[in-house]
Amino acid sequence: MELLENLRQELKNNIDEKTLANGQHFFKESIRSYGVSVPAVNKISKAFFLPLEESGKPAVFALCETLWESGFLEEAFIVCNWSYAVHSQYEPDDFQVFKRWIDHYVTNWATCDTLCNHTVGTFIEMYPVFIQELKAFALSQNRWMRRVAAVTLIIPARKGLFHDTIFDIASLLLEDKDDLVQKGYGWLLKAAADADRQSVFEFVQSHKTKMPRTALPSAGGISYYPISD
Repeated sequence: MELLENLRQELKNNIDEKTLANGQHFFKESIRSYGVSVPAVNKISKAFFLPLEESGKPAVFALCETLWESGFLEEAFIVCNWSYAVHSQYEPDDFQVFKRWIDHYVTNWATCDTLCNHTVGTFIEMYPVFIQELKAFALSQNRWMRRVAAVTLIIPARKGLFHDTIFDIASLLLEDKDDLVQKGYGWLLKAAADADRQSVFEFVQSHKTKMPRTALPSAGGISYYPISD
């Protein structure tokens, strides 16, 4: 499709040598990257979405699928931007689309968090009945599914939403051996503390002997290791 060809050429035109040289440093997994900075990717994403605004969600999701398949980090970020841009058109069946994208295409913390903080998190706010699916994700063999269970609720947590589910998911992930999953639910608890510091403090106090150091959030004056990737 001409639009995708032009988009990819524009990404190549914006390659930044420093970004290209340093990008892998932030990931344990091998990534495929053009070497374009995130602000530049977001600008390109917005410009190329404008002609798609009237196309409708099915057409946008079809393009997203093609972008995912390339394996490029920047194209995955564009998927995250475009799939969120049509959030007013979300329907319950879209959850299966997002679930398949996570299972097949999410292979690092950056695409996991960018997709789930906005696209999937907004979907859950719109259709809270699907909150139970996140608990199932927390039991998955796929490390990214388990991280998704936590990071999807970051923004809702800051709003004071899904209070009980946040602690349920943190409990399911409590002794997870994967450091990126640990950081994911630690980040969730840290976000939840913005709305209810006391509850998070009490949760951490009651579980701190089992929680890995990487998961301890800044709550209630408890010392912690910074949660970042």
